[in-house]
Amino acid sequence: MSDPFKQADDNRKVLTADETAEGRLDAWLTAQVGEEFSRSRIKALIKDGQVFLKGAPITDPQKKVRAGDSYEIILPEPEDPAPKGEDIPLDILYEDEDVIVISKPAGLVVHPGPGNWTGTLVNALIYHCGDTLSGIGGVRRPGIVHRLDKDTTGVMVVAKNDMAHRHLSLQFADHGRTMPLERAYQAIVWGRPRSLSGTIDAPLGRATGDRTRRAVKRPENESADEAITHYEVLERFHESPDASALASLVECHLETGRTHQIRVHMAHIGHPLLGDAVYGAGFKTKANLLPDEARKVVKAFDRQALHAYMLQFEHPRTGEVMHFEVPLPGDMVELADALRG
Repeated sequence: MSDPFKQADDNRKVLTADETAEGRLDAWLTAQVGEEFSRSRIKALIKDGQVFLKGAPITDPQKKVRAGDSYEIILPEPEDPAPKGEDIPLDILYEDEDVIVISKPAGLVVHPGPGNWTGTLVNALIYHCGDTLSGIGGVRRPGIVHRLDKDTTGVMVVAKNDMAHRHLSLQFADHGRTMPLERAYQAIVWGRPRSLSGTIDAPLGRATGDRTRRAVKRPENESADEAITHYEVLERFHESPDASALASLVECHLETGRTHQIRVHMAHIGHPLLGDAVYGAGFKTKANLLPDEARKVVKAFDRQALHAYMLQFEHPRTGEVMHFEVPLPGDMVELADALRG
């Protein structure tokens, strides 16, 4: 079989097993795909539901291959092994030999990946830090220990060496339960939560049929990860005598750090973030209830209204508890002012 692939589109390929095909699916696919993808990467793709047989996803890497079976596999772009430094401006709050703390703007992707191999925070840090990066795992690159979504703003800490990376990773894995790590966000949400403060304890997992979205899952679901958010309403906008409001400014403290956690949790209790096209699209028409000027500002706001305003952690070398706060960015200030108006 000289060319086993039939091109479907840029990343979907169909591979048909001939009469000599045998063994485990992950091993066979790895041999057919070539050197771009390791067996562990192919195994992860299978478990992630990216390999199909007769239109149904195959999630068992140990499944035996049979002659005549045609497998469709969705292959991501190969990972770039060595991101390059790029001269991208950074808002640096603190820096020493071990860590760098920055205020991330909206629109900046944290780590290179499919569709964003350049122009990321990692590219910017490689350029800025230069030889002060002693390397993570033997590679001269910054150690990303937590992330913010592309359109979320706020405080981030990044490790500059293995020692700092290990120490900070432990703190983020601990979620502040026994260590001084603390993270707090401010968000502008639709409506007003019935209780002005509370805890959302709702496990999260990947949404059915969508690799990027997250959804609340039942605790017994094997894909569910514990997710806990504590919130407090700071301000209500256009509040009515019945205590309802068109929007609210809320503060959220994370007890866990799941992907899209605040966005999913606030939507789960009926109060998605303004501007969230993924989890709050059904609330866009609420802008029509606002006065003209406020409606214009809200409709022009093109990202989720979420800001990581506070980060506290223990310095990996000195043990000092370091605390950083960044005020709301200009676009969220404008949004809040318009809602007050």
